[in-house]
Amino acid sequence: MGLSILDAFNLYFEMVPALSEELKNEVYKLRFQVYCNETNFEDPAAHPDGMEYDEFDERSIHYLIAHRNSNAYAATTRLILPDLQKPDILFPIEKYSIIDNPEPLKDIERKKLAEVSRFCVSKEFKRRKNEIGSLTGINENSIQYITEDERRTFPHITIALIACLIRISEEHHIHYWYAVMEPALLRFLSTLGIHFTGIGPVTEYHGKRKPGVIKVSDLLSGVFQKNPSIWSMLTNDGEYGRN
Repeated sequence: MGLSILDAFNLYFEMVPALSEELKNEVYKLRFQVYCNETNFEDPAAHPDGMEYDEFDERSIHYLIAHRNSNAYAATTRLILPDLQKPDILFPIEKYSIIDNPEPLKDIERKKLAEVSRFCVSKEFKRRKNEIGSLTGINENSIQYITEDERRTFPHITIALIACLIRISEEHHIHYWYAVMEPALLRFLSTLGIHFTGIGPVTEYHGKRKPGVIKVSDLLSGVFQKNPSIWSMLTNDGEYGRN
């Protein structure tokens, strides 16, 4: 009997909470690599120290995906937490997107709402190694792999990033996520049973992006109904996502 998706992924990768200053710097360096060098979404001259960071990082929890065989960091994401002392402080989605469908937000407590952000995968670990212009590496084309065994786990890096966000949400009592996503990522998530509710029009920000919101428990129920093995990876066999 073959390994589960979770066990196969853990054989080659590790989900690492970036809690120390050293690991946070690894996050910022990887973001510089992706946003400034690989996708040209940000101006490298604006980050002369070779690290990409902003004012939201101080209220964020970060994760890295580490590749065990090379000790390289393959991907990163963050969850921007609410300010519990000043809950009305805006999230990036509220500052930079048009929200013209506020109805899904009306019953959400802001202290239980966070924003998924800086969700990106290094070019070396994307589904097509020479791809330019995508942060997640989700596309419909074939890719080059490092080894035959590892190739089966590469497409699961995006799922692992979502699993990292589930862990953060559990630890910080977050029940809802904001996100502004590429249409390709939205389509990919839909195949997993993850359906964000649109709250505004597609906007142009380093490519087309659409703002949305989702309840974490709804996300996990949709995945469980569609693919229990993916649910196991997202929840570490049910350890997380019990909010």
